[in-house]
Formats: sequence, structure tokens, C-alpha cells
Amino acid sequence: MQARGPLMIEHRLIERMLVIIQERLAQAVKTRKIEPCFVDTAVDFIRIYADRTHHGKEEEILFRDLDKKGLSEADRRVMNELIEEHAYARSITKELVEANTRYRNGDSAALEDIARCLHTLVDFYPKHIEKEDKVFFPASRAYLSEAEDQAMLDEFWEFDRKMIHEKYTSVVAGLEEK
Repeated sequence: MQARGPLMIEHRLIERMLVIIQERLAQAVKTRKIEPCFVDTAVDFIRIYADRTHHGKEEEILFRDLDKKGLSEADRRVMNELIEEHAYARSITKELVEANTRYRNGDSAALEDIARCLHTLVDFYPKHIEKEDKVFFPASRAYLSEAEDQAMLDEFWEFDRKMIHEKYTSVVAGLEEK
């Protein structure tokens, strides 16, 4: 398997979650309510899986290694766009958390902000994923030898192995602060 393989597999799971978010969003628009626990679950998925796990591998391993290569101007531009897009998704997710907190605390007007954020994420991710799958990942492969690609794949597995510990160390630390 090439190093881009796990990233593309992760994209498929993100796409599945986007379908669920889209369905719940349509229901929320129709009923004028949303379950805050569902929003919590969506945020957890986006923050832990899509951002920390998936984007983490891209930013901390793939982009780090490619940054040392002589990327063409076009490939470097796309890599920088992807980094900016990751930051954008983080900012929308932060807005979503804030809106969900307001909604949970009785601010029914916050539903509009929740819907806007969810809609933004559902629109954003497919284009972002397509750019990675069809443009950047194939182009980036040309910069890596087979040995470098396999070393990156090994580093991806190690990154994933540590992720569950990072997640729950954070959960415990957060509870200890309260």
C-alpha cells in the first residue's frame, strides 16, 4: 500500500459522516430543532478523526516531508491551500461548538448558526477531499522514493497507534480541570 492509501480510506469514512450530517441538517431545518448531542458527536468526529487524526497525518508527516523536497510552484501552492483549508475547517468547527453551547443553553436562534456551520462543513469537505485525492496526492507521489513512501506509511500507522492515547489523556485532563 502507498502512504496515500490510508488517507484516502479515511476520506471515505469522512464522506459517510458527511451524509449523516447532511441528513440531520435537513431534518433540523424542517423541524426547527436539532439534538445537541448529535452536534457534539459530529464535532468530536470532525475534531478527532477528520482534523487531529487525518489532517494530523497530512500536516505533521506528509506535508512536513514534502516541504523538504523541491516542490514545483504549483504543488507548493496546492499544499499551502490545503493547510489553509484545514485551518478554515477548524474555525468553522469552533463556531459550531459555540453555537451548540448557546443552543443547549436555550438560545433557539443559535440553531441558524448551527445549521450554517454544518452546511459549510458539508459543502467544504467534498471539494477539499477531491483536491487531495485527485490533485495533490497523485502529484506528491512523484517526490517520494518507494522507501520514503513506505517509511511514511509506517509513520502513519505509528501516528494512529498513539492517537487513542492522546484522545483519552486529553479527556481525563479536561475532567481533572473541572
